Amino acid sequence: MESFFRTHAYLVEHTNAPVRRILMDEIDWNHRLIGIKGSRGVGKTTFLLQYAKEQFGVNDRQCLYVNMNNFYFQGRGIADFAGDFVGRGGKVLLIDQVFKEPNWSRELRKCYDLYPGLKIVFTGSSVMRLKEENPELNGIVQSYNLRGFSFREFINLKAGTALHPYSLEEILTNHEHIIKEILPRVSPLRYFQDYLHHGYYPFFLEQRNFSENLLKTMNMMTEVDILLIKQIELKYLTKIKKLFYLLSVDGSKAPNISNLAEEIETSRATVMNYIKNLADARLINMIYPVGEDFPKKPSKVMLHNSNLMYAIYPIHVEKQDVMETFFVNALWKDHVINQAGKDPHYIVDGRYRFRICDATNDHKIRYNDNTVYMRYNTEVGQNNRIPLWLLGFLY
Repeated sequence: MESFFRTHAYLVEHTNAPVRRILMDEIDWNHRLIGIKGSRGVGKTTFLLQYAKEQFGVNDRQCLYVNMNNFYFQGRGIADFAGDFVGRGGKVLLIDQVFKEPNWSRELRKCYDLYPGLKIVFTGSSVMRLKEENPELNGIVQSYNLRGFSFREFINLKAGTALHPYSLEEILTNHEHIIKEILPRVSPLRYFQDYLHHGYYPFFLEQRNFSENLLKTMNMMTEVDILLIKQIELKYLTKIKKLFYLLSVDGSKAPNISNLAEEIETSRATVMNYIKNLADARLINMIYPVGEDFPKKPSKVMLHNSNLMYAIYPIHVEKQDVMETFFVNALWKDHVINQAGKDPHYIVDGRYRFRICDATNDHKIRYNDNTVYMRYNTEVGQNNRIPLWLLGFLY
């Protein structure tokens, strides 16, 4: 136990989160069992350590961070370890990568029942279905999602500003006033392309090649987050990776499931399941017509965020695809995004009709009052024409 406390103290002391994530204030920390999901690389470990630093400091032994990567847990369950911790006065146990423990959900349930004075906060992959696949946690776990940096967080980091988020409703009804608050403090377009290229994943701050690091992370998403958690045999890994590559280079459009099945030598049903797994891992997004959902074929598949586009196939990055990917990724946290038939429009929350367009091509666009035009290559907007970058302020 002492070695765990020493590691905890070292990690907390040396944690320096460059941006305070908005999720820190959205979580109800009064719950006894809190799950924080997120794709690999978005900063879940740093988030746990930052919470420990803010609430307990370095040497307060009421809080302890542990990582299930530690081989110690191959011979001992979480519940036994938690019992020792509680016996030493422990109050809050932070468990990173909980899925590395084979019986993690049963162990967490045991902790919940045996130690009513203990709070557990754990992290897991976005692939995990905490309640649907783990009925023993139903009614006792509160689940939250940690996302990559928003454009707002990226600007705050780069420009040293403290700009706050806005709701979609605020942006739609009051964007001209909001922009007048932002522009005197910072020029968003100065940072927008950098964000699209490498700003979503916090590890761009590390002194390593970002694209190589992201490629490594993408491989880990398929090898660990999909294969391990979904219990898919290793021999199918190459098929999943090939499918992901084919979807990526195809661009944002409806997938041809029959062709894909032929390419990776499997059935159409298996292709659809793999596509769903890739979406759960936050590698792609599936867009459906209004009223439809999985297991039907999506009307469009696109990469989950624009950083992935530049990493996987940088020589074939279409600007319109990048901007639509940014649009979907920015809204994805709190909104439902559908495609409006075969035309180039999106329906959000079943209410709003959006089109993403280039402000420099104004002369080619016939503007309608029933559509919101999210325009790139501009910093300002008017009426139903709103600069696309402003959606990066939704969180």
